[in-house]
Amino acid sequence: MRASFRLGRIAGVPVGVNWSVLVIFVLIAWVLSANQFPRSYPDRPGWAYLLAGLAAAVVFFVGLLAHEVSHAVVAKRNGLRVEGITLWLFGGVAELRGEPSDPGAELRISGVGPLVSLVLGVFFGAIAVLLALAGQEGLLLGSVSWLAGINVLLAVFNILPAAPLDGGRLLRAAVWKATGDRARASVVAARAGWVLGVLLIGLGLWQFLAGYGVGGLWLALIGWFLIGAAGMEERQARLGSALTGVRVGEVMTPQPQTASAEMTVADFVDHYLFAYRHTALPLTEDGRPVGLVTLDRVRGVPPDRRAATTLAEVACRADDLVLARPEEQLNDLLPRLSECSDGRALVVTGDQLVGIVSPSDISRAVQRSTLRPHPAG
Repeated sequence: MRASFRLGRIAGVPVGVNWSVLVIFVLIAWVLSANQFPRSYPDRPGWAYLLAGLAAAVVFFVGLLAHEVSHAVVAKRNGLRVEGITLWLFGGVAELRGEPSDPGAELRISGVGPLVSLVLGVFFGAIAVLLALAGQEGLLLGSVSWLAGINVLLAVFNILPAAPLDGGRLLRAAVWKATGDRARASVVAARAGWVLGVLLIGLGLWQFLAGYGVGGLWLALIGWFLIGAAGMEERQARLGSALTGVRVGEVMTPQPQTASAEMTVADFVDHYLFAYRHTALPLTEDGRPVGLVTLDRVRGVPPDRRAATTLAEVACRADDLVLARPEEQLNDLLPRLSECSDGRALVVTGDQLVGIVSPSDISRAVQRSTLRPHPAG
């Protein structure tokens, strides 16, 4: 999920917001200010309900951000790279690169988010109790009580043992610890996510048809999202299982054809485009990779600008290249392939280019893996 705009950095991690957040923000503020608060605290001015609803929605999203920041901080302490945090329609996501090294790291990274939400729920609950003891019975008490309940609900929902929820990660950590097989643990968690998604869709549709309002449709939408995300996680887990033990050097295309970064796009089109059978071309300087250009990038240059545009100007930059070593496990490379939008990795020995790994190479590796004998289990 990509951010529509950035808010800045927290704990060194870029924080962004997707436009879809506006949907749930407006929905929360509207339900509180137009329904729940007027029903619970009648005879207040309309602006007071609106102010209380907006304030509660803002504080809720701050708590949601704290939930994701806690994941990011613990992930960094456990050696994972954190690309950023994005708030969106279904909450938030911390974009982690790589996988936890062991079940303990998985447990710590996954468990801290729900714990933060629970702590926030208890914190707001304590404030609500103090306000009630002090005789406060207005919108302030209502807002704080709602924040207490919603954060506890968020913590409880997130620890349900189903991927991609935090509880699914906790389930994966437990199965991984018990079996020693991370791929199998991922499949178990993903299937649990699929089951939960089906249950939520069924419950949501029943609530809607029974006249409980649009909340049922929201449950069904969450269930649909869980099914899609769980299916993707299962496919990734099975892909990782199929490629266990395969090294980058075994699947790469060795000694790929290269070009100079100073070559113009027009030169490339005239002399390389039809002679080169691949859709990506590494750019090198003294044998060192300095960029990667693809047909999609070249296609984006208007014909009248090709003679004045170099490949370096349209290529994936050196800082964004995904580099791998021939002896590296292919499974360790796969999570990094998305770091460059072109979906390819350049293979180096020292600083010299020796190969390239493309989606086609990985697809062939998966097909070959089906021919390998697997130990009976």
